[in-house]
Amino acid sequence: MNADLTPLGIDVAKAKLDCALLVGAKYRTKVFANSAPGFAQLAAWLTQHGVEHVHVCMEATGIYGDSVALFLADAGHVVSVINPALAKAHAQSLGLRSKTDTIDAKMLAHFCREKRPSAWQPPSLAERRLRALVQRHQALIAMQTQEKNRLESLREEVRESLDTHLAWLATELERIEAAIRQTLDDDPTLRGKRDLLDSIPGLGERTIATLLAFGLGDERFTQARQFVAFAGLSPRLDESGSSVKGPARMSKMGHAFLRRALYMPAMVTCHRTAWGQRFHQRLAARGKAPKLIIGAMMRKLAQVAFGVLKSGKPFEPALHGA
Repeated sequence: MNADLTPLGIDVAKAKLDCALLVGAKYRTKVFANSAPGFAQLAAWLTQHGVEHVHVCMEATGIYGDSVALFLADAGHVVSVINPALAKAHAQSLGLRSKTDTIDAKMLAHFCREKRPSAWQPPSLAERRLRALVQRHQALIAMQTQEKNRLESLREEVRESLDTHLAWLATELERIEAAIRQTLDDDPTLRGKRDLLDSIPGLGERTIATLLAFGLGDERFTQARQFVAFAGLSPRLDESGSSVKGPARMSKMGHAFLRRALYMPAMVTCHRTAWGQRFHQRLAARGKAPKLIIGAMMRKLAQVAFGVLKSGKPFEPALHGA
């Protein structure tokens, strides 16, 4: 990143943005609403300080930070969206003993100046639409699950209400799923990527939509291991000296949405596809526990999906022992 850009740390919350502008050795702080009027006020505030372009650093906080990140990127600023675990580690390295929104914003500005993280690439309009639809679909699934669980202890007085809501949820899910398919069909780039991923046995249309909505086709990933780390699927080693040697575990320092999306496909792939069964048998023969094998298959699916898109070639079973 350009070292001449002024660092701006933003601590994102649902309703507000705590901002810290690092000018020289001094911080300028201000709070803005997390809304379109608030974004305009933020832009005016930067102008008041004589700053034309900033390098923004903010944590990946899901949907709450998407709008301001898009606003600032569209305005020509460099935006970096970092893993919250990195921000936490940086705060610990600075010896910060207190935690407030303002302190977090200052810490993010300091991280931005010291580390110069890579720029976040704004998704296309089609990808933004796909992400919104996938998130809505997931929310409706969660509602449906909650309502179905209530059937077990339901009083008759509210059965009609619950049945009506379940019927509405089923209809709405069908509508959202149709909109997801239409979004993929209408965009040539997404359609091509969807068709390539569809060649991988074990990946269904919901998982494919989730992978594309949350960064699999992002140009910032040049190697499979980068996307694997982004999803929090990298193995975490626990070794020290000659006496400590714990089992490797999934790091989970990444996108939880992607991990949830890959869990069931990993189960299906391991037990119902030829290449997945070979993968499962190979790890089981080495004494790996079932849970570890599923985690390894989640990682493998992410790697294979990345490789298929990177090469532009459909899945080849022969390359994976099938």
